[in-house]
Amino acid sequence: MTRKIMIALAATAVIAGFELAPSPASAAWYGHRADIRADRRDIRTDRLDIRRDRADLRRDWRDFGRDLRYGSRADIRRDFADIRRDQRDLRYDRRDVRRDRRDLFLDRYGY
Repeated sequence: MTRKIMIALAATAVIAGFELAPSPASAAWYGHRADIRADRRDIRTDRLDIRRDRADLRRDWRDFGRDLRYGSRADIRRDFADIRRDQRDLRYDRRDVRRDRRDLFLDRYGY
């Protein structure tokens, strides 16, 4: 009699343990909000980088125009290389924002 009761209690404990354990579907959502916050933070920092790059690009174009009028060819070449580098950096930052926004969308809607 005691043996049957002990087996019944053990079976009940095992079944309750399975019910309380996280399923694979719920385990995938663990830390979900932290991932969304990280994506939003990445987007904010990338947009700040874009604003800085745009300001730097405007400054470089101004220097380029001044060097075209008054500077040497070496100054013009240096300014033009700086403009190309800033444009490339701006393009990479925009691409990064697009990817972060896509990742945020996929995280928010569970894809």
